[in-house]
Amino acid sequence: MMTLTQLRTFLAVADTGSVHAAARRMFVTQSAVSAALNALQKSLGLQLLERDGRGLRLTRAGEVYADHLRTALGLLDQARTAAAAETDPERGELRIAALTTAGEQILPGVLASFREQHPHVGVRLEVGNREHVRRLLERHEVDLVLGGRPEPGREVEVLATRPHELIVVANTPDPGTPAWLSAQTWLLREPGSGTRAITESFLAQLELDPPPRTLTLGSNTAVIESAVSGLGVTLVSKDAVTRHLTEGHLTEIPTPATPLPRDWHLTANPGPKPPTTTLFTNHLRTRAHFKT
Repeated sequence: MMTLTQLRTFLAVADTGSVHAAARRMFVTQSAVSAALNALQKSLGLQLLERDGRGLRLTRAGEVYADHLRTALGLLDQARTAAAAETDPERGELRIAALTTAGEQILPGVLASFREQHPHVGVRLEVGNREHVRRLLERHEVDLVLGGRPEPGREVEVLATRPHELIVVANTPDPGTPAWLSAQTWLLREPGSGTRAITESFLAQLELDPPPRTLTLGSNTAVIESAVSGLGVTLVSKDAVTRHLTEGHLTEIPTPATPLPRDWHLTANPGPKPPTTTLFTNHLRTRAHFKT
């Protein structure tokens, strides 16, 4: 009979690609990981993993199983935290994911004040790009997501919103003429980032000739610090660069298409929600000027 330990061990191997790395993540021996994998595959009658050089990779059956398993374990975790919070909301757990800008610029202060008011509520925060946080919510691995506008066709519930603006910034003032914009290196986030998709659409709208050079960087912080260093220009949420603008490290560059008005959205899956999500949603409205 399969156990939760076997299931979580399998996902650890799926994530890390090796027995050694999974054992380190789970603080167990490699032999314990191997035994759990063998028992799980025997119980299912399926080969979930296969050799890949010195590591392991998922078989097609393993990929399908892992995808469903993440959702199942997410729901199980959600049930546990919801039941605990129903008994005492002050001893539940807040499971939230956020886009990088929101996670770095909005949530730290909000979560700090939330913990002051609710010191016994556990907090689990995941930060990543749009694709990452979308998957977390779909799999019920988090209860809330703070990010951009939900994609069309997605069944989510919007709990609160707050406006913000996307602006072009550089470390030197300039009128932002088409010729100047075309001559710059544009700093982009990685594929899967919502900001990257918006920037590509923005540049297409400007119809710059010749098309500008681009440089892809793996995090919001890397993009902003590269702009501060003079490596290029970027389209970014004003929330992310308020301090740099105030201190003169960056300058807002006027363009024909900016500022771009946008909204932060706090979203959740439809249906019943743990009491801790209500506590946090109300706190976000009070402390960060979000509205229903």
